[in-house]
Amino acid sequence: MPHNAENKTNAIRIVEKSGIPFRVQSYDHSDGQIDGLSVAAKLGEDPAQVYKTLVTRGASKALYVFVIPVGRELHLKQAAKAVGEKSIEMIKVSEINPLTGYIRGGCSPVGMKKLYPTVLDSSAQEQPLIFVSAGKIGLQLGVNPQDLAGLVRGKFAAVTSES
Repeated sequence: MPHNAENKTNAIRIVEKSGIPFRVQSYDHSDGQIDGLSVAAKLGEDPAQVYKTLVTRGASKALYVFVIPVGRELHLKQAAKAVGEKSIEMIKVSEINPLTGYIRGGCSPVGMKKLYPTVLDSSAQEQPLIFVSAGKIGLQLGVNPQDLAGLVRGKFAAVTSES
């Protein structure tokens, strides 16, 4: 589907170019409610299909991206195990933009400054379509999780616990 130029983020351009089917949905963020569950409600989508993108740093100092359902928390031990690290921690909010090119709340697994090792929570495999940030607050990208994993050279692993 065509998008106007100002809404075309790097993530949208990459997905378009890849040829995988996708859709873009926008939501109103003027109320400041940009947490995942609010976004799911605004999109009218099941929170089990709306995913957040988390950037972490391993004990080795390498960076990893985890894409998990908005209603769940990253399980740090399982996440570390999934990427072969002793431990893992979230990066600081102040590091998000310099490391990814995105801002908090608008961080997409697609189109970061570098392609970091990416893990999608295994729950994504049960969904025909998941929504992730399109790289800008107010825009979400709906894609097949297998297509997304292929695009970001990601893998699936159980890395979450109930929040």
